[in-house]
Amino acid sequence: EVQLVESGGGLAQAGGSLRLSCAASGFTFDDYAIGWFRQAPGQEREGVSAIKTSNGRAYYGDSVTGRFTIYSDKTKNTVYLQMNSLTPEDTAVYYCAAMEAEGLYGSSWYSRWEYDYWGQGTQVTVSS
Repeated sequence: EVQLVESGGGLAQAGGSLRLSCAASGFTFDDYAIGWFRQAPGQEREGVSAIKTSNGRAYYGDSVTGRFTIYSDKTKNTVYLQMNSLTPEDTAVYYCAAMEAEGLYGSSWYSRWEYDYWGQGTQVTVSS
């Protein structure tokens, strides 16, 4: 059974940092790509970042480039999202998702419909 479990969300002040974790199980880690999405109340689910775990190739949305970093630890089958310089606009529920790695490329990583498996989400709240 495929499982994605997010953790690390919480409350941060503007300018602060949080690190989210996505622990994956039930599939071969290198065969899949992991993406991070977020959804604020009343808004569409937005692609934040994605990584092909086999080679570390990473993608970022414009709103987080230079502030967020995605990376993986193959020994733990876990993908992390380091979020720095947080702003209130980053407040959302953050989800990780998995797709087959061969499907990850520049115009697919941010499409929620490309992903096969989803975690339950973790809330991130940034206060001003």
